Amino acid sequence: MVELGKITKPDIDNFKGKRKLYCVANVFSMEDAPDDYKEIIVKYWDEVAAQIDKIETAGKIKKIFSEIILDTSESSFEVLNKISEKLKNIVIQKLEDGAQLIPIEDRELLGALTDWSNCLRVIYTKEVFSKVFSFFNEVAEKRREHILNVITKNLFESEAGLLIMKDEDRVKLQFPTDIEIFLITPPSYDDIIRWFRNKMMKEGQ
Repeated sequence: MVELGKITKPDIDNFKGKRKLYCVANVFSMEDAPDDYKEIIVKYWDEVAAQIDKIETAGKIKKIFSEIILDTSESSFEVLNKISEKLKNIVIQKLEDGAQLIPIEDRELLGALTDWSNCLRVIYTKEVFSKVFSFFNEVAEKRREHILNVITKNLFESEAGLLIMKDEDRVKLQFPTDIEIFLITPPSYDDIIRWFRNKMMKEGQ
């Protein structure tokens, strides 16, 4: 596994002929977020775009896999735009360069996961929470299996793909050993984590 941000340029010869997956942590831009958070998000996606350009020396992106994407219709780009307009622009640019957008979500699994997640937010008793959480975990595991299957079947030999997914979900995917994983971690990602940590500390006071 290679973490971009700790190296300046990948050694191309080490990855010739291998399947490559460039992984970007999906970070949502919230409409009602404070200005300082919005500034960090803009910086983050700008740095992601710059690091993608660097990492593509190991292989041009041929496939794009993004969570929450169900199809390749115009509505998918609206979803990307809700996450971040800059993310949408990154994807559009790669598509114009010849990449293909591959939907990785199953509509029923994503819907069920969303429903169970919403249920968890309104539970007050430990017993009920435990039961609902077990249902949530069961669906989450099925979703991860589906996503992993889509990626491994659609990323061909020597190809490079881009995966846009929350880190906490991505780390649970057990990729085949013939897929080389690159983690794109801009400096501003630490700023985002720090922002949320400070927010939770203030709310806990």
